[in-house]
Amino acid sequence: QVQVVESGGGLVQAGGSLRLSCAASGRTFSMYSMGWFRQAPGKEREFVAANSWIGNILYSDFVRGRFTSSRDNAKNTLSLQMNRLKPEDPAVYYCAAAARTADLRQGRADYWGQGTQVTVSS
Repeated sequence: QVQVVESGGGLVQAGGSLRLSCAASGRTFSMYSMGWFRQAPGKEREFVAANSWIGNILYSDFVRGRFTSSRDNAKNTLSLQMNRLKPEDPAVYYCAAAARTADLRQGRADYWGQGTQVTVSS
């Protein structure tokens, strides 16, 4: 199985940048699709991005062009580079793993991280 731990959240001004990291354990890491979700208070969990184990990348429309998701299978890590952050981006961001990329796109995952808080000031 896979265990995931996120880090890198914090407080930034609108227009600033943050880089989130996800460390994963498990010898079968490269066989999983990995992704990012976020959830703001009072709102449903939202899909952010996903990286399949064969190299395909999916982005939600609200982050496309600003966020970049990448994975390093050799180091068992997943990163989310967030640029030009907006006041509507604050949320708890979660790293997740699933056997199928389609599951991540539909909000399902086999393993979830604990989440890391991102706050954007106006």
